[in-house]
Amino acid sequence: MRQPTAVKNVLLLKAGEAAEAVRVSVGDYDRWFLQAIGLSGYRFDIVLAHRDAPLPTRADGYDAVMMTGSPLSVTALEPWMKRAADFMVEAGERGTPVLGVCFGQQLLAHAYGGRVSRNPQGRETGSVEVTLTEAGKQDPLFDGVPERFIAQATHEDIVSHLPDGAQVLAGNANTAAQALAFRPTVRGVQFYPEASVDTLRAVIEARWEGLERDSVARGAAPGEYVRQLLAGLTPSPAGRRILLNFLERFT
Repeated sequence: MRQPTAVKNVLLLKAGEAAEAVRVSVGDYDRWFLQAIGLSGYRFDIVLAHRDAPLPTRADGYDAVMMTGSPLSVTALEPWMKRAADFMVEAGERGTPVLGVCFGQQLLAHAYGGRVSRNPQGRETGSVEVTLTEAGKQDPLFDGVPERFIAQATHEDIVSHLPDGAQVLAGNANTAAQALAFRPTVRGVQFYPEASVDTLRAVIEARWEGLERDSVARGAAPGEYVRQLLAGLTPSPAGRRILLNFLERFT
């Protein structure tokens, strides 16, 4: 992969805070990005969008804009979400590369006229297999990524109706829209390319009671589901490749 020849300025919009137990163990959403990507060749400005921190007037001074995941939901829109969505759409229309992760993808989908809903198949959590579509195989976001790859995921909402012009780049049985191309330089992924096995372990352990309660309600034996999730955690080297593809092939 081509290495950056100059420092690239990245605007990272933080869309929420992980649970306290997760933050203590593996840090918060923004830290996951910095650790996965590294600081060699990149400079990050982190804006706490979810706390109403002011956004730049324009994204012109940045090589790329990224938005983190969030425990919040696009189905319960707040004023800051609309402001952040408008900012990302304008940035994308002016040619600045934009990547939304999990909540970030969902907010982009909403902003472009799509629909976000609670997943009728239930929460997707853990190390999951994702498959590229024919379009995904040709997309620079997935350059060098196998047709089927492991990704770390945790979400209840999905993009249930695509906005006009959006193209599905990857999916699986739980979530058809695991990755979307919205515009020439605007992408979204439903999974967490920046998350590690340790990250997902911390998330699962923090949500143990809720995951257990939901699984028992669906007929699973007590204690079975969460143990299976933890045992199934698998490294996902494609995640970092996807992030670097975005930063190097779209900028």
